[in-house]
Amino acid sequence: MRLLAVALVCGNFLCAEDLLYRSAAAKLDRIESGKTEPGEVVVFTPPEVNAYARGKALQYDGIRNPRVELGMSKASGFALINIAKLRANVTATNPLMGALLEGERPVRVSVRMESANGQCTFHLRSVEISGLTLQGRMLDFLLSSVFLPMFPEAKIGEPFDLREPIDHLEMRPDGLRAVMKKK
Repeated sequence: MRLLAVALVCGNFLCAEDLLYRSAAAKLDRIESGKTEPGEVVVFTPPEVNAYARGKALQYDGIRNPRVELGMSKASGFALINIAKLRANVTATNPLMGALLEGERPVRVSVRMESANGQCTFHLRSVEISGLTLQGRMLDFLLSSVFLPMFPEAKIGEPFDLREPIDHLEMRPDGLRAVMKKK
């Protein structure tokens, strides 16, 4: 009987998770296919943002339990990450970095976002691995050797164009808002 109850709870969670992921994906599709109205605001709720992040993380062996916290023009992402599984060819240049890259580690990345006039910029605020805040050369190494090779189209600290017809993004604790151009 307990096994059945656990199976039902897990099934309900997975069903709700799938619905939230599909809701976020449908909103993205609606924007990208030009089916929004001028000036419309499309809101991605925190549960949708998290479900979408978890769904996208499934594409990568080495990322587990991702979670996003939204704030006013800022966000923090958390996950358990095995960097060696993500980028097997990363070799550390010092023992401390080598220890940080071994095995699964809790990782937290914090960014600040600016967005206006069809563009967006993410400014890296901090990166923590196993509670250690990375700065300077260690952070540069992680970005250039791990993150950017995996995501070569990523722009950190430099503006990038938003997809049409988005004018700007607004990040708030209650959701990520995509504001369409008014024409």
